[in-house]
Amino acid sequence: MAGKLIIFSAPSGSGKSTIIRFLLEKQELNLHFSISATSRAPRGTERDGVEYYFLSPDEFRQKIAAGDFLEYEEVYTDKYYGTLKSEVERRLGEGENVVLDVDVVGGCNVKKMYGGRALSVFIQPPSIEVLRERLVGRGTDAPDVIESRLAKAEYELSFAGRFDVVVVNDRLEEAEAKALEVITQFLKRDE
Repeated sequence: MAGKLIIFSAPSGSGKSTIIRFLLEKQELNLHFSISATSRAPRGTERDGVEYYFLSPDEFRQKIAAGDFLEYEEVYTDKYYGTLKSEVERRLGEGENVVLDVDVVGGCNVKKMYGGRALSVFIQPPSIEVLRERLVGRGTDAPDVIESRLAKAEYELSFAGRFDVVVVNDRLEEAEAKALEVITQFLKRDE
């Protein structure tokens, strides 16, 4: 039996990665993370093929031209993110439930392609002010990058209503429990 797709999108700093890590630990869900490709440089201890497939902007554009992506977006100039078709289809075909971590536009596009085989989940911060505190607290980005991320977050928040489920991450434990509940119900449904 083919697996199902769970699509996560959120503004940077919303806690999406933390919630995804929590869910991936739930072995009964048979969740497997689809590693995205990006043209940005690795941050901190990120490794190629683990957190992302790191490509140069030119390599990324070549894969776009070849039609190798399920979805992609140039988020900032020469900063691409995308999901390789081969990665998702291989895992679904093996009966795995695949988790995607994608931007809001990509999330909406992938949901359209997969319909009922996909659940789209938007992780929403309680407010832009809380988001700013989280981004500053991470200590990974310069102030101008944080401001750019916040401007993008305002735009991304306008997409929340297009997702199947919105989980507000005010208290992490509650957000994790809500995400676990909706995903468990989705995986139990038959098409």
